[in-house]
Amino acid sequence: MTAMEFTSTRDSAHTAGFAAALLQGLAPDGGLYVPRAWPVVPATSFTGQSALPDVAVRLLAPFAEGDPLAAFLPAITSDAFNFPAPLVPLGTDGRLSVLELFHGPTAAFKDFGARFLAACMSRLRKPGQRPLTILVATSGDTGGAVAAAFHGRPGIEVAVLFPKGLVSPTQERQLTCWGGNVQSFAVRGTFDDCQRLVKQAFLDPELREHSELSSANSINLGRLLPQAVYYAATSLAIWRQYGEKASFVIPSGNLGNAAACAWARKVGLPIAEIVLAHNANRTVPDYLDSGEWRPRPSIATLASAMDIGNPSNMERLRALYSFEEIRQQVTAHSVSDAEIRARIKQDAQTLQQIWCPHTATAAEVYWQLSPAKQSAQWILVSTAHPAKFNDIVEPLIGAEVPVPPALAKLLSLPRYETEIEPQLAALRAQLQGAQ
Repeated sequence: MTAMEFTSTRDSAHTAGFAAALLQGLAPDGGLYVPRAWPVVPATSFTGQSALPDVAVRLLAPFAEGDPLAAFLPAITSDAFNFPAPLVPLGTDGRLSVLELFHGPTAAFKDFGARFLAACMSRLRKPGQRPLTILVATSGDTGGAVAAAFHGRPGIEVAVLFPKGLVSPTQERQLTCWGGNVQSFAVRGTFDDCQRLVKQAFLDPELREHSELSSANSINLGRLLPQAVYYAATSLAIWRQYGEKASFVIPSGNLGNAAACAWARKVGLPIAEIVLAHNANRTVPDYLDSGEWRPRPSIATLASAMDIGNPSNMERLRALYSFEEIRQQVTAHSVSDAEIRARIKQDAQTLQQIWCPHTATAAEVYWQLSPAKQSAQWILVSTAHPAKFNDIVEPLIGAEVPVPPALAKLLSLPRYETEIEPQLAALRAQLQGAQ
């Protein structure tokens, strides 16, 4: 049996197995892990498999081949994929559906990857090891999902960094309600500052000597790969029902969700177009237009989880494809806050669907496609429950948004947070003081 190897996007000499890549988060040179060789997992290999845990085992087995975690995959996927990702038809012609990814414990798509990563890491811990510290920068939903997935797991500490005042009030409650083995840091800066701090921490000799560090952002392979599972399962459902490939419109910020869809297509799943829906943060659309990669400071918008000016996972796409190939793999569009507001209003009236601002961004991009394009099988990816953004959504639709019970429970808990400056020294002092 040949074990799967993963290499750094920056230097292919840096290699790691599946479990090692998950634990390291980033490669030693600061790069992101990608497969050295891509397996082939066509639609025909999923015969009789439609439930998420079963699809996950089949899809992910080649990536874990020869690794200590391979034997645990059935248990890990049962643990991680224990809530649904329903595909809900919109309208009557069967050409448009919405993939609801918000039925997990924190009502956001990040629950899938976070729970998979936590299930993996908890099985890799051995008695007597020093605690593992998970660092996660979040622009909204990632931190809450990671905190929920790792909360109370022995031998693992979590540090969540979020930009103070730049996430929704509901998201902030989810980021700060944990305590115990979860520390929440309100960083006086932007999400890009939070992401920079996490990357600096991984490369800091003093912290590396003091703590065993790993990441739970979508830079971590163990976050990205399980997100490919719901794209696999959804594309299989469309293929089986209609005999057509599915196309997806994906709300996009750090590009982990989009990269997961691209990876699912790369290994053989029946996926046609991948359209990236961006808010006013135009780094990716401008890159695809001009060919010049120009990261920039992020802009605050209604779709705050996508307020990212330097998306990390573009490094994965750029390592795998030339610029022209990337333009063939994905297209990207940007919409304004005004368009997001208008789409929330209109679709609540005409489709009886209540969108969060991120899902509304995807919906607006879809409705801007040409009628010829819309004749394909399209899936809007709904990444968060609208109740997480009730302060934005309710005034637009003139009604209250029902709060899922799991989310209501979290919002009732007390808050624990520490404000820090966006400097490595400040984060280092907090982390070293915690142990």
